[in-house]
Amino acid sequence: MFAVIKTGGRQYRVVPDDVLEIGKIAGEVGTIVQLGEVLVVGGDTPVLGAPTVAGASVAAEVLDHKRGPKVIAFKKRRRKNSRRKRGYRDEITVLRVTEILTDNATPSIGPRPKREKVAAPAAKDD
Repeated sequence: MFAVIKTGGRQYRVVPDDVLEIGKIAGEVGTIVQLGEVLVVGGDTPVLGAPTVAGASVAAEVLDHKRGPKVIAFKKRRRKNSRRKRGYRDEITVLRVTEILTDNATPSIGPRPKREKVAAPAAKDD
């Protein structure tokens, strides 16, 4: 089963366990967010939305918030000694799609537990 979602002015084709980078959305790391703008739900019988599929959503776990690559906008007018340099980095949210929901269902899969680091016991001196 797959879905086509729309977020941040872009469209993504997702299946469960996909990891994708989208424009920044609200949500703490480790929480489950629901993306409600589902354009297509595919499978044995695909459902097309007009413009969205009613009652469909995609549940995803927030893995990280980070910044994208640096983009430089450089403008130069030749022979005029005129230059403008402007740069920026997009804010990105990394998501893992947990499940595709239909019929106004709520997410059944909670956030995955974090692995605990096993600390080595300290050596004792006699």
